[in-house]
Amino acid sequence: MVQEFLSEMSSGNKRISPRSCDTFVALPPATNENHIIFGKNSDRPSDEVQEIVYFPEATHQPDAKLGCTYIEIEQVEKTYAVVLSRPAWLWGAEMGANEHGVCIGNEAVWGKEEISDEEALLGMDLVRLGLERADSAEKALDVIVDLLQKYGQGGNCMEDEASFTYHNSFLIVDRKEAWILETAGKLWAAEKVEEGVRNISNQLSITTKIDREHPEIRVYSKTRGWWDGKSEFNFAAVFSYLNTARIEASGSRYCEGHKLLTKYEGNIKAETMMEILRDQKSGINMEGAFMTTGSMVSILPQDPRLTCVHFFTGTPDPARSIFKPFLFVPNVQPFLKTSSPVCDSEDPVKKRPRFKSKPDRRHELYKKHEVATATIDPYKNKGAKLLEKMKALEKEKVTQVEELLRNGSFEPTSVVHLFSECVEEELNAYK
Repeated sequence: MVQEFLSEMSSGNKRISPRSCDTFVALPPATNENHIIFGKNSDRPSDEVQEIVYFPEATHQPDAKLGCTYIEIEQVEKTYAVVLSRPAWLWGAEMGANEHGVCIGNEAVWGKEEISDEEALLGMDLVRLGLERADSAEKALDVIVDLLQKYGQGGNCMEDEASFTYHNSFLIVDRKEAWILETAGKLWAAEKVEEGVRNISNQLSITTKIDREHPEIRVYSKTRGWWDGKSEFNFAAVFSYLNTARIEASGSRYCEGHKLLTKYEGNIKAETMMEILRDQKSGINMEGAFMTTGSMVSILPQDPRLTCVHFFTGTPDPARSIFKPFLFVPNVQPFLKTSSPVCDSEDPVKKRPRFKSKPDRRHELYKKHEVATATIDPYKNKGAKLLEKMKALEKEKVTQVEELLRNGSFEPTSVVHLFSECVEEELNAYK
């Protein structure tokens, strides 16, 4: 449970210390193919369920409204198909992809700028909105900063009466490039990445290489006395806490993540990224009251004739989970076994005051995985056999995808149920 995590709220402490999530990208020549590889671990309260859901493209009526986690905003005329890994209680997503090969993952970040408790858009709402409304990484950046300016960011980011709030950073990737977007309230800075490796964690990481920025960020920084207006503008130095001990844990993960990326630089593929996300020694695969509750890896071929492939676990602890592949093709059906029960208007998230109760949001795969993996440690032989079976199933699917990419063409009907079929095979492995 999350009591250990929430104990930090005692003695009048309204803020919870920085922790959670690591997001990575590798671009040629760091990869072993002409592919971009994206990966993220979503680290959340250990009892929070993460679901994998698919939403098809859609056309909306003029003047339509859209209900996000806490607030209603204006809907756009057209939204793209998306696949999302999200905490089951909210509207947005921790990470996901769209039909145009755009992937986004977000991180919680803290700094000198005050965090608002007022309900607005969550960073996770902005992830989904960027994916639904943009067909490139830079356009997704535009969507996010425009919405940030109009609606702001804020509100409780945890399904609990205790307050857990933060600013957000984003790693936004497509077939050509990546963008790091880091925010402080409505202010922001962005860095373009066109080659090599990059990762983000729970700290501001953009320094002096700023490719785009909020038009008022420098004036605001001078007004607050954080920047003298003469020295080179360093976004992380200006907006980060003076007491860097506050972000020591996330800084360690950030450094360890970068070390792992550089260790494999030049030969990074999807399986490499999966192993990085499984690394426990570095803290990237987080354990404890706050743990890795879902993971994602994507292959984004730079050749537009090749399809993008997105792998999701939908279960906690990537070291004890199976990455299952998904491809955007026509006629994808809802993922019944990885979708959580729907509470509709009776959901405690929608009632005021919020979070007075917490319903069981476990989907079928989560339940079966929870029971099966509980046997791994106490029953060594049985646990080893189960892990071996899980590893074999994942390897089979990765090999299938690699063959598909090598061939360059395939019949869409042959993969339309690929993710759901893999979930069924996983469920059978747990019997």
